[in-house]
Amino acid sequence: MSKGNFEWFKLDNAAKIFPGQNSDGWSNVFRIGVQLRHEVEPELLKKALQRVLRRLPCFDVRIKPGFFWYYFEHNPNEPLILEDVKNICYRVKFRENGGYLFRVFYRGDRIAVDFYHALSDGYGGAVFVSTLTAEYLRLKGCEIPSGGMVLDLSEEPTRDEMLDAYTRFASSKASYNRRDKAVYHAVGTKEGKHLCNYTVGIMSFEQLHEICAGYGATLTEFFAAMLMDIHYRKQKAERKKQREVSVQIPVNLRKFFPTQTLRNFVLCLRVKMNPDMGEYSFEELVKLVSLQLRLVNNEKTVNSMMTQNLKIEKNPFAKFFPLFIKNLSVALTFLLTGEQTTSALISNLGPVSIPPEMEEHVEKYLFFTGPGKLNGARCGVITLGDKVAFTFSNCYSESDIEREFFTRLVKMGVHVKIESNR
Repeated sequence: MSKGNFEWFKLDNAAKIFPGQNSDGWSNVFRIGVQLRHEVEPELLKKALQRVLRRLPCFDVRIKPGFFWYYFEHNPNEPLILEDVKNICYRVKFRENGGYLFRVFYRGDRIAVDFYHALSDGYGGAVFVSTLTAEYLRLKGCEIPSGGMVLDLSEEPTRDEMLDAYTRFASSKASYNRRDKAVYHAVGTKEGKHLCNYTVGIMSFEQLHEICAGYGATLTEFFAAMLMDIHYRKQKAERKKQREVSVQIPVNLRKFFPTQTLRNFVLCLRVKMNPDMGEYSFEELVKLVSLQLRLVNNEKTVNSMMTQNLKIEKNPFAKFFPLFIKNLSVALTFLLTGEQTTSALISNLGPVSIPPEMEEHVEKYLFFTGPGKLNGARCGVITLGDKVAFTFSNCYSESDIEREFFTRLVKMGVHVKIESNR
């Protein structure tokens, strides 16, 4: 990597699996959007993007194949601003979009960015979108300071922002061995390629927090238990052989390790229940999820998980296999296992931190995890002030899980405003 200009750098440990998973119909893509209180002017947005990329070189890249691994290099092309489309988070092809691994969209009063997951995680994406939106507002004549997730464009990029934090912080002498098996999936009528049905519920954080406190759970634990309970009861009604129900929960590792890297730095934890253990009430599932998640969601355990993942990458037999063999191996593994060990996914980015001067111009943030290939309940959560946006991304035409989820919340006293592309 060039010391001054960041001309090229390696993919981080998490990013290395994503190119091998790519297909004509699916890529691992997520979206972060901002709804403003005025119409977006695309020419100003384009100018803001050009300025922001000079501050964020880890996004100003294209992906290239080496003999053993992919790598990122500086992208000399001009980034595009696109009018938004109905079907979000569609697949990525490395030679499209000028080679950029993100797509900036606008429509009406909304700015949205789709990110290829090899580039960054939800936190890094939120920093990018927040900094871009702040610079756009400045070009509109607003006085927006830096702070929180809004970076100062006058500052130089830092080494910490470019860090492969997995390699830096994985130091455990213990390896964490997962024992996951195939679980229940609520399948339905599959939509065509590049089609994603999304449903958004806008709710009050204060109302949700009060309900979660009554169960002794965090928002993430409560939502995960809700998804688990819905799948559990759906499977029970189908009167088939009962399988475990599992919910995958990505965790931001920056809360455990001192870094502000803008690249990937998450690990996926799983909570699960076994229907053969007997009848579960919702209250019991909330306790089960809370206990399981708190048992593994700590610095020692996640460090051992990172260590295990790096051992796979550094395996001497696999390390020097040519890239095409690695790609075939990842593609085959993903084809055979993929989402088989996960019934649903929930990724909670938590509260967005932006200056108060910027909040005056922002109605809400939205976070979409992108559709799965098998799971119809892939959920993203993001909060700005008292507004919580909970999104479902669904690869099926059926919407019974989303409907049941939000109906339950309404019955608990939560006011829910629904938006959808259906």
